[in-house]
Amino acid sequence: MSLFKGVGVALITPMSDSGIDYGETEKLLEHTINGGADALFALGTTGEPATLTAAERARFLEFVLKKTRGRVPVFAGTGCNNTADAVEKSKAAERMGADGLLIVTPYYNKCTQNGLYEHYKTIDDAVGIPIVIYNVPPRTRVNIEPATAVRLAGLRNVKALKEANGEIDHWLDMMAALDGCLDVYSGDDSLTSVAMSLGAIGVISVAANIAPAEMKKLTDLCEKGDYAAASAQQLKLLPFLRALFCEVNPIPAKKAAEFIGIKAGKPRLPLTEMEPAHAERLLAAMKKLGIA
Repeated sequence: MSLFKGVGVALITPMSDSGIDYGETEKLLEHTINGGADALFALGTTGEPATLTAAERARFLEFVLKKTRGRVPVFAGTGCNNTADAVEKSKAAERMGADGLLIVTPYYNKCTQNGLYEHYKTIDDAVGIPIVIYNVPPRTRVNIEPATAVRLAGLRNVKALKEANGEIDHWLDMMAALDGCLDVYSGDDSLTSVAMSLGAIGVISVAANIAPAEMKKLTDLCEKGDYAAASAQQLKLLPFLRALFCEVNPIPAKKAAEFIGIKAGKPRLPLTEMEPAHAERLLAAMKKLGIA
């Protein structure tokens, strides 16, 4: 049984000068769930966990779990480049009631494929809830090779892969190797229809913070097999998606949230606010799409 199908939201973390803004977070949660989100992912890359304190991360996850009240599954981002630390974060998220974990490959250390397996196996042995492994080599400089993904699929709790390699040949090799032994979600909004045409069952989406209904329409069309309409929807979204990633995520996503009335605040340093010219481009794309 799949963890979910359709749209998972890679949540931003709304902030003010005094810390996390929970009033705005609640607005964001209602906006995404009412817009058709099928799952929420807290404290992934988009949520800026690297610049949150341990106390902030714990309270944010607790708040998201409480406010969703079981309406959709909630996954906690607990990955890092220290395996022991990832184990402790994962166990804590399980104790708090997370429905599953999103665990990115270790970054900077540049482990081998065997190191990747041992990293995930150590975490897998320590928890009893589903794990989504997350491959995003443009950020981590480490790539999960297809053979390693197949090996990881044999672990007790590894149930899915969030694939954000970005290269079509890698997607082809990955889907051919997995052959259904692991559910796959696109980690790139702009490749959603392509990924689902190859067998992915949804997307873990930054764009769904802002346009959940539009992303849900896209995944629904793909699930129905109407790829002509899905392609049209993907291309309709493309100018917005390009603007949403014209600076490093989540800088544009937090600005886009502001444009729809959710005060997401500034990203924390070393990330900075969006450049004015880029913000104008983003707003224009959102207006053209009818979401601002």
